[in-house]
Amino acid sequence: MNKYKILILFLAGIVAYFLITFLVLRFYPDDPAQMAWMDREAFNARYIARLNTDGSIKQEYLIGRLGSPDITEAFQHQDQVYQLLYYRTHRKAADGITTTDECTALLFIDRRLTASGDDAVQQYQAVQSDVSRLR
Repeated sequence: MNKYKILILFLAGIVAYFLITFLVLRFYPDDPAQMAWMDREAFNARYIARLNTDGSIKQEYLIGRLGSPDITEAFQHQDQVYQLLYYRTHRKAADGITTTDECTALLFIDRRLTASGDDAVQQYQAVQSDVSRLR
C-alpha cells in the first residue's frame, strides 16, 4: 500500500503543477511594460502579426494590450483622424534610439485599425500628401 500512496501523491503533484501553470497563464496575461526590451519586441511582433485589419479592432484596446507606441504621427482630414502608431518589433542598431525602420506601423482611421506594416505607412503618406496638395 505504501507504493500506491506514493504513486497517488506523485500523480496529484503533477496534476496540481499543470493546473497552477494553466491558471497563471490564463489569468495573468503578458504585460509589455514589464518586459525586457528583447522580450517586448518579440511580443509586439507576434501580436501584431495576428491582428485583423478590417476595422474591428479599436485603438484603445490595442494600446491597452501593447502599451504606448514608441512613435506616433497623426493628422485630421475631412472629419477623419488618421493615426500611425509605431511599435518596435526589431532592433537594427544598439544606439538607444528607436527609429521607424525598427518598428511595425499600425494605421488607425477614426481609432479603428485599418492597416499594418508597409501598407499602413503607404496609405497614411498617400492621404497626407493629398492633404498637403490641397493646402
